Amino acid sequence: MTVHGKAHLEAQRGLLTDIAAEAGVSLSTVSKVVHQRRDVGAATRARVEELLARHGYVRPWERESARPRQIIALFRDMSGPYTLEVARGIVDAAGELGISVVTGTTSRRSISQWLEECVALGAAGLIIVISMLTEEDQRRIIEQRLPVVLVDPLSAPTLDIPSIGVTNWNGARDAMQHLLGLGHTRIGMVAGRSHSLAGAARLHGYRAALEEAGIAYDPAIVRSTDFDYDEALAASLPILRCEEPPTAVFAASDAQALGVLEAARQEGFGVPDDLAVMSFDDTLVAAMACPPLSAVRQPFEELGHEATRVLMQVAEGRPLASSRIELATELVLRTSTSPPRRVSTR
Repeated sequence: MTVHGKAHLEAQRGLLTDIAAEAGVSLSTVSKVVHQRRDVGAATRARVEELLARHGYVRPWERESARPRQIIALFRDMSGPYTLEVARGIVDAAGELGISVVTGTTSRRSISQWLEECVALGAAGLIIVISMLTEEDQRRIIEQRLPVVLVDPLSAPTLDIPSIGVTNWNGARDAMQHLLGLGHTRIGMVAGRSHSLAGAARLHGYRAALEEAGIAYDPAIVRSTDFDYDEALAASLPILRCEEPPTAVFAASDAQALGVLEAARQEGFGVPDDLAVMSFDDTLVAAMACPPLSAVRQPFEELGHEATRVLMQVAEGRPLASSRIELATELVLRTSTSPPRRVSTR
């Protein structure tokens, strides 16, 4: 039992002891009334019930049923593999707690409207995934003490709003070290947008690994896009068409990696013989790609569990150990990466 749980239990016992003394009965008699046992006289039962109500005592099962059994999980859209993996993690975690999940997007309703919906529904709180909060939204969340948890926020939130993500910089560096270890020295990147915290961290991890290896950063083989297949496809074509194309490309998401694979197909690059492709996410589509993608795995199930756990902790008014949680990533190696067949002249 947690320290909070022990303190609550002791307070409840103290209250029942006081009620027993006030009613002039034993603590066991009060306990029988609380648990609706029949072996208590009607007059005694009425007196104890009146005192329980006056002191605001709530029976454990009544308190449990009074808790909000619903949360809202909010996404930019429901189209990408990352979104579906995170949604599944949240739904599974909430299901274990007996909590239902309302999912929504910000494509047609703003975050401020969803904050209003959260209050109107009487939901325990809101998990917001890959979104950017306005200053007004942040101020409202803090002033009205709305339980909100952010997953991979696009911009750094105030410390008063908890956020959860992964070790993006370390994960990107690990991916690059794998490619460098295979012998690649000409490595391109399809990165995320600079305004995205995750995207920026992955690009910085890429650059840090190059610097550690003594390899100059070449902007000609780096493009930034949304975590999107079509944009990544369009961005990959000029990378592969440059005078000295890379022997490997690191994509900042699975959706972007699929775009790189299609660009390679269109340009006649075999993967991994002519071009090694490394991804970040390891959603279900990574293993289904052709060839299956080597990737930095995000712990989606743990992300969902942590987001749900933290949200309920905030909703119940319990203090957090930290307002920012970062979960570790790991490398998953498949057949989209291998040593370079052609040697870079740089």
